[in-house]
Amino acid sequence: MRLRVIAAAIAALLAAGCAVGPDYKAPETPLPVSWKLEAPWRQATPNDVADKGAWWRRFNDAQLDALQDKALAGSPTLVIANARLAQARANLDVSSASRFPQLGLGARASRLKISANRPLTNYATSNSSTVQNDFALSLNASYELDLAGRVQRTVEGATASAEQSAADLANTRLVLTADVANNYFNLRSTDIELDVLSRSIGLQRRALELVTARHDLGAISGLDVAQQQALLETTLTQVDVLKKQRAQYEHALATLTGTPAPVFALPVDLREIRPPAVPLGVPSEILQRRPDVASAERSMAAANAQIGVATAAFYPSFIISPTVGVDSRLIESLFNGPSLLWSVGVSATQVLFDGGRVRANVDFAKAGYDATVGNYRRTVLTAMQEVEDGITGLSALDSATTQAQAAVAAARRVLDMATSRYEGGASTYLDVITAQQSLLTVERQAAQLQGQRLLTAVFLVKALGGDWEGPGTLGPLAKKE
Repeated sequence: MRLRVIAAAIAALLAAGCAVGPDYKAPETPLPVSWKLEAPWRQATPNDVADKGAWWRRFNDAQLDALQDKALAGSPTLVIANARLAQARANLDVSSASRFPQLGLGARASRLKISANRPLTNYATSNSSTVQNDFALSLNASYELDLAGRVQRTVEGATASAEQSAADLANTRLVLTADVANNYFNLRSTDIELDVLSRSIGLQRRALELVTARHDLGAISGLDVAQQQALLETTLTQVDVLKKQRAQYEHALATLTGTPAPVFALPVDLREIRPPAVPLGVPSEILQRRPDVASAERSMAAANAQIGVATAAFYPSFIISPTVGVDSRLIESLFNGPSLLWSVGVSATQVLFDGGRVRANVDFAKAGYDATVGNYRRTVLTAMQEVEDGITGLSALDSATTQAQAAVAAARRVLDMATSRYEGGASTYLDVITAQQSLLTVERQAAQLQGQRLLTAVFLVKALGGDWEGPGTLGPLAKKE
């Protein structure tokens, strides 16, 4: 009965001509039809072709371009990702080799003595000792009949894993370049804040000289001098804190570019950097652009193939092993007709009882696939969240930057009026101190908002999976200039 079941299974596999286990199909992921947009975003001409290249060049900053090139050439993180991709491709070659027969050439040359006291095979014939040569040459082959599709599923899994490693490399590159841009823009934002503090310190020193002179003339009390001195000292403390932050960003850039931190330095640069207009595609296009989503999807395909590999263990395996060669005790007759030998055989293996090991392996593979499905869904949802965060973040920061610039202009007018009133004796010096503090606060806030706009633009580009095709080309959704 067992043999009939095995024969029927083999016949069914031969007739079907396919591998056991489920065929892979990417799961359906519910996606919104469009993004939730607020001003200043608008509809634009669609452009489905996406080139995820050197997106950072759209910020038009030569120093940033140089740092990115250095990071891509010298980052140890990229070296690791490239090595893992090479391993995955080599593993694919190993798996693909199982589709073909394995050929081997064997040779033997020996001189041997046969024992005269070896066990008898016939009581009527006595053994004798002989000394002779043995020369043999053989060609061996081995080929597994992939009736259950074990080899096919193994190759499918290795292919998906290699593609996943390629997506992981692309994601590593995207994350690396985004980290370089983030640290660079943080450093430049800190430079602008330090410049604001430097100008405020100059203003506060001049004010301190003024109140000190008036105090020396007896026009004011020492309280005004003490208040101005306290404000100046507080501002100088903030400079030390910002210098520490700048040094940390500089050290991070050194590590990202593969440079020892002690020998890496970036000069102060106060040039204004404007974020580029970032195009947006429809939500479904995010699945095609983001390398982390592609990696999660390929992970599902690899896990699905493992179900087929585990299921194939329920079925018998067949290996054909033909051999042809020559064997002779005289080397001059090695290639004569009588020296020819050959064999053709088929070996079959079928598990009859294993205590549930094969079933447990299948259950393990199915659970692994379910985990990759959950990870894929989580990655897609995270992608949707990050794009929405980027859209709303840039819109809010654009509005906040406009308001901050107006606040800076207003604070400067307030300081001018407070200084004039103080010099005319119409108000106390506390009004001047308050105006100086307000101006410093709004100027630093404006500098920080500029840095946040750049960081959010980088975040959105990363959320969209990288660059887009052609300079100035806009996707289905774009930001107004």
